[in-house]
Amino acid sequence: MKKLYSIFILICCLCVTCQSVLAECCPDVCGCVNSTDTIANPDKNAQDVTVMSTDDYYIICQGNVFKLAFECKFLSECAKEGDEVYFYVPKDIYTSCGNLVLPMNSRFVGYVRGISPQKKLNKNARVYISINKLVMADGTEIDVKVKPFSKDFSLVENGWMTAGKLAASTVGLGVVGAGAGAGLAFIPHPQKIAVGAAAIGVPVGCFIGLVTGLLTPGLKYHAKAGEEIKVILCDKLCIPKCSIKEF
Repeated sequence: MKKLYSIFILICCLCVTCQSVLAECCPDVCGCVNSTDTIANPDKNAQDVTVMSTDDYYIICQGNVFKLAFECKFLSECAKEGDEVYFYVPKDIYTSCGNLVLPMNSRFVGYVRGISPQKKLNKNARVYISINKLVMADGTEIDVKVKPFSKDFSLVENGWMTAGKLAASTVGLGVVGAGAGAGLAFIPHPQKIAVGAAAIGVPVGCFIGLVTGLLTPGLKYHAKAGEEIKVILCDKLCIPKCSIKEF
């Protein structure tokens, strides 16, 4: 009896082991993995991730980074929480072996999770978007988990735009300061006074402009139709091979 019991326990353990191995090889309903590959031209800031292939699916693994483009113009001051946002794939996405996994113009649908408006001390607006649906060329809809590829998964104007705003404020008030200094030219010997006053006015005006630029609210987030952003997969994405068609 003890021997039968031991054999039964051994069979159960083997079954559990086999199921766990199958679970690793067959993510969800995607079938057994035949090969692995990588996305062509991966983002240098992303982790090293792979694309798995089964008989029926390409499985783009969590952590892959690629580009999407806005279908329509987006303005943070006009958007609100819950609004849908539409993107498309601007270029075909291939694996390094040349397999097409995401055709150009495949559509991604997301929604606005929240908006942090621009604030004083030059803090830019931040837009938080979750992308939860992929629509293939044949109309197949696939649930996805995709977010903007940034430190806090937000969309925000880049540093060059912010630097440009500060530079414009600094230069603008520097010119005003120079003009105010030159306005003292009504005093005798204007050629001397005006030059000296302008020399004082420029740095004072630039300093005031810099301080003003830092204390004013930051930039709103604006994106043109067709503007591209980087996004990251937060979970694996199983794409049926039968749905992959070039536009």
